[in-house]
Formats: sequence, C-alpha cells, structure tokens
Amino acid sequence: MKIAYGDGIFARQPKLSYGQRSKCADPHMMGKDFIMRRPRYCLWMVGANPAVINQCRAVKQRIEEVRKYRLASPKEATRRKSETPMLFDEVRECATDYVAIPKVSSENRRYIPMDYLSAKIIPGNKLFMMQGASHYSFGILMSNVHMAWMRAVCGRLKSDYSYSNTIVYNNFPWPTPTDAQKAKIEQTAQAILDARALYPDSSLADLYDELTMPPKLRKAHQENDRAVMQAYGFSVRDMTESKCVAELMKIYQRLAEKSEK
Repeated sequence: MKIAYGDGIFARQPKLSYGQRSKCADPHMMGKDFIMRRPRYCLWMVGANPAVINQCRAVKQRIEEVRKYRLASPKEATRRKSETPMLFDEVRECATDYVAIPKVSSENRRYIPMDYLSAKIIPGNKLFMMQGASHYSFGILMSNVHMAWMRAVCGRLKSDYSYSNTIVYNNFPWPTPTDAQKAKIEQTAQAILDARALYPDSSLADLYDELTMPPKLRKAHQENDRAVMQAYGFSVRDMTESKCVAELMKIYQRLAEKSEK
C-alpha cells in the first residue's frame, strides 16, 4: 500500500450561498487543522462547470488572483500552471476514505495522531494520506513499534517529529502475523477509534497530550501495542524501545538482502 501527500493553493472558506458552496467548496485540512480537528475550506474545481463558476464573482476573483500569482513566479513550471488557475498545483483527490498522517507532530506525544478522514476532505501538503487503509494497517501504524521506528529514523522540524513517506513509511518492516494475530490487531485498532469517539469535542491534540489522555484511550493503545508486538514475536514484558528498534533494523537488513538477490 502506498502513501502520498497533497499540495496546492488553498483559501479560507469564501462567502458563497449554500448552493454555490455545495458545488465548489470542500473541506480541506493541513497538518495542524487535522490535529486540532478544525477544517478550513478550499475551492475544489476539478471538473467544475464553467457556467457555475461564472455565476459567482468571489470565486472568479479568487481564480484570477491565483493566475496572477503563478504568472509572477520565477519558476517556469509554476508559470505554466497559470493556464489552469482553478486547480491545485497537484491534484491529489482521494477516491476513498483514507488514514491521514500529519507530516509534523510534537515530540511530546508518545503517538503521532492518525485518523480516518472522509474522501470529501481534501488533504493539504502537510498531510500524508493512506487510501483504503484497513484497521490492521491503522493498528500497526498507531503502535509503539511503528512509533519507535519513526523516532529512530525520521527527520526533525526543530525538535518535532517530521514524518516521511519515503524514509519512515517505505522502509518500515511490517510483521507477518498469523490470521489470529491480524484479527486481534484489527480489534485493538477499532478499540482505539471507539475510545476516541467518547470525546467528540476533544481534538487529537487534547486526546494525545500525555497529561490529558483519557485512561480508556491509553488502555486501548496499550492493548494495541501488545497485539502488534506479539505479531512481531517481540517480548511484551522486557522489550525496550531501543531493543525494538534494533530488532526492526535486523528485519529490515534481512529484507534488503533478500531483495538484492
């Protein structure tokens, strides 16, 4: 399964009538918006009807501003994009619901907050998206095993984690679980989502603050951590994070050597 990220020129929600908004304004999230659970809106006009666009002066003005902005760029590639000012620089619309992963997250969090988002939400360039992700995949990514790997190999923005779809995700050695182990991870992943759902007014920043993390959510994560460690064959009792990373590096090396043959 591949992971990608969005990019583009976006705007705060324009002042449109309900009918106009339903045709060209979609919810949009950057990394901080996602963690705070505060969507903004973008003008999403892939396949938009020109007749509809021409009916709204505010939308046309925004498109014209984008066109001028791109024309004034010193980069030839950006100037060429002025021919399609109604579109994002990169169109990365998701065909299915997806797991969103913020590119930057506080080092004070034990887990990088990840969550399922509707395909209707347009991801910005600070969100990676994993389309069609199963609960099993979500459980692995939210585990202490994946987080240990992330902390060992990711880049940093100041001191915060800077997640990468190439260095962190693509190189991460996944386990080879039994059917029973996979089913268990699916269950513990769902338990994490269920525990979050008890606090609909809390942001992911609230839920993953080490001081305010709800006990039921913490317990759900601990159960998920154990299930994932068992799928790797790791000792739940005495496996430290450094030992975990060392074992993952061994698995990675074996996989790399196998791919070279």
